[in-house]
Formats: sequence, structure tokens, C-alpha cells
Amino acid sequence: MKYSRHIEGETHDEERALYNLSDALVSNCTFAGPADGESALKECKNIKVENCRFFLRYPLWHAQNLRAENCRATSTARAAAWYCKGASFENCTLEGIKVFRECDDTELSGCKIDSPETGWLCRKFVARKCDITSEYFLFGSSDITLKEVNFKGKYSLQYIKNAEISDCNLETKDSLWHSKNVTVKNSLLKGEYLGWYSENLTLVNCVIDGIQPLCYCKNLTLIDCVMKNCTLAFELSDVHAKIVGSIGSVRTPLSGEISADEILEIVNDIGIERTAARIIIGGKDI
Repeated sequence: MKYSRHIEGETHDEERALYNLSDALVSNCTFAGPADGESALKECKNIKVENCRFFLRYPLWHAQNLRAENCRATSTARAAAWYCKGASFENCTLEGIKVFRECDDTELSGCKIDSPETGWLCRKFVARKCDITSEYFLFGSSDITLKEVNFKGKYSLQYIKNAEISDCNLETKDSLWHSKNVTVKNSLLKGEYLGWYSENLTLVNCVIDGIQPLCYCKNLTLIDCVMKNCTLAFELSDVHAKIVGSIGSVRTPLSGEISADEILEIVNDIGIERTAARIIIGGKDI
């Protein structure tokens, strides 16, 4: 694509240095310096940013039709991209706190992100082949696609809606709480207290590793999943689960059907009547 303006090899540190820039290519530029100015590319439209380094705060707020390639936003470039529409980031490194908030149509590919509170309240968020470390990742976001993402951090994917997650490694605590309409395929979910209070959560060919997973769920489905180190699973959940191998223990499932090769312990709490859930071990009802 041809742009009407090319800004190359410059250093900017003033407030709103390239404010409202449009139809431009910005390459090999550095946003840093003693003036310590914020919002370098705020309100930009139809621009490509490549091989640039951002050290200053809030550089890409309200950007529209933005392409960023091979860029780095350092730990001092906090809240780098908020309220963007139609932004793509390819092979970028993003390290500042609170990157991406209330953005629409965001695509990440080959990115490395180490940023607390990444992706809050975003809509149409896609990440492929990314390494992400964060807390409260994608909190309250919707219409999400994650593929080949390696994630580490606490409290991820809470209150999300309408998500497709596949071929991912998610090492995270309290993940998928209060989520709705989420499907996870061919992925590792490692951590404590997975998926509590979720609705319409489906796990297919997944490995679930951690204590007290999948409690208080509505319309929970597991298909050909493996449960490692899982104890006290499915408490008061409506669950339909086909598990390959053993489950450490199951605690008072509310309804549905649980099938596994082995369940080491079934816990029914005092004061709670025997539930309506059907439990099948090794092909036999118990």
C-alpha cells in the first residue's frame, strides 16, 4: 500500500508529536526524550508503523486502521493502545502495563506481550502464535479467537463471551470465571479453580491440570479430555463429561453425566441430597 507521507528515522519526545496523523508510513522512529510527551500518535488514521520504539505513555489511543510491524513498546510506554478500531500488530513486543483496552477488531500475530491487565473490555480480539504474560487477561472481552497462544498469568479470561480457543497452553489461576459461550479445543489448561460459574463452556481434547476445576457451571461439556491432579471437580455443576483416564475426585455434581475410566473418590457433602448426575466408571453406572 502506498501512503501519502513517509516519516522515517526521526526521534520525537514532545506532547502529541504526530497527533491526528493520517495516510502515513512511520518507520524506524523512536518516541523518547527529555520532553517526556504523551500521546505521540493519538487519533491517527490509516497508518503503518514499522520498526519503531515507544518509550513514552499512551502512544496509540483512538487509532483507526493501524498496522504495526516489528515494533516495541517498552515498560515505560504504559497503556499503549486504547480505544483503537481495526488495529493489527505483527511481530511486536509490548511490555507496558495495561496494553489494549476497549478496542474493536484487534489482531495480533507473532507478538510477545508482558503486560498486566492486557485486553480489557475489547471486542473482536484475535491472537495467533503469541506469547503472553498478564493478569486478568481479556477481562470482560467478547468475540475472541486465540490460536497457538502460550499464556502465563493469574485470573485470565474472566467474564468473557463468545470465544474460540484452540491449540493453546494456558497456565493460569481462576481462569474462565463467569465466561459464557466459550469453546476450547486441543489445549492445556493448567491451574487452580478453572471455569467456576461459567455458562456454555465446552472443552474438547483438552488436558486439565489443577485442583477444584469446573464448579458451579451451567451447561458444561467435556469431550475426550484428560484430567490430571484434579480433585473435587464439578461441584454443583450441570455437566456432561467424557473423561479419558482417571479423575482424582468428584464433588456433588448437580446434574448431567460424568464418564471416566476411573474416579478415585466421590464426595457428597453432608446436608446436600444425592444429586441427579449419572456417574459411569469403566463403562458401568454406580
